[in-house]
Amino acid sequence: MATTLVTGGAGFIGSNFVRYHLNEREGRVVVLDKLTYAGCLESLEDVRSDARFEFVQGDIADEALVTELFKKHRFQRVINFAAESHVDRSIDSPRPFIDTNIVGTLVMLDVARHYWEALDGPEKDAFRFLHISTDEVYGSLGAEGLFHETTSYAPNSPYAASKASADHLVRAYFHTYKLPVIVTNCSNNYGPYQFPEKLIPLMILNASNDRELPVYGDGRNVRDWLYVRDHCEAILAAQERGRDGEVYNIGGHNEFPNIEIVK
Repeated sequence: MATTLVTGGAGFIGSNFVRYHLNEREGRVVVLDKLTYAGCLESLEDVRSDARFEFVQGDIADEALVTELFKKHRFQRVINFAAESHVDRSIDSPRPFIDTNIVGTLVMLDVARHYWEALDGPEKDAFRFLHISTDEVYGSLGAEGLFHETTSYAPNSPYAASKASADHLVRAYFHTYKLPVIVTNCSNNYGPYQFPEKLIPLMILNASNDRELPVYGDGRNVRDWLYVRDHCEAILAAQERGRDGEVYNIGGHNEFPNIEIVK
């Protein structure tokens, strides 16, 4: 039975993916998560009794731990969700974003490379490293209305810059070492288990408690909104049918100014 490593699997998108994967596929899932403020085991409560599920608390930048997990479980797939992911927090304190999003991704890639290089035959052919990124790496949306896989990178925040750096590392490991990797860049997710600092859950909570609804600027910034389960379905499709070295943008085709979402 194939085993998949899901880093950041106790976070918003990661926990939804773990649940979706266990429901849709037969393989085992091992979650590695540091359980920072945005990671919560309660998000995985309904799958923790599944015999195919295992949780490990730890940091993707811990090379010894990651190496041990690869040796123990002999992963066939790696889905790297683990990331510091909030723009405002990155502006206040960039360092954790560098440590997790860049250094952590580098550790994951390097351990995966050495593991993959030691494999033979079908095991080597089946291995794949899928890196989950964001459309924030492309910067501000221009008049064309959509980002494309060929859009130039222009990150505008420390968060976006750290994710862009990680994407470039993933690309480099494909071209330099031939490590079988795929990068997906998604738009703004929404759905169950989302941490309440994000726009939609924050507005729902504040409105429910008769609090002010804090909207940045005039609220005319346009965002594309992607339901998290649709994102998970696309990730699984990329994992199983994508081509090594490719980048796939995943969007919801639901573009609205923030003020319209709030209303």
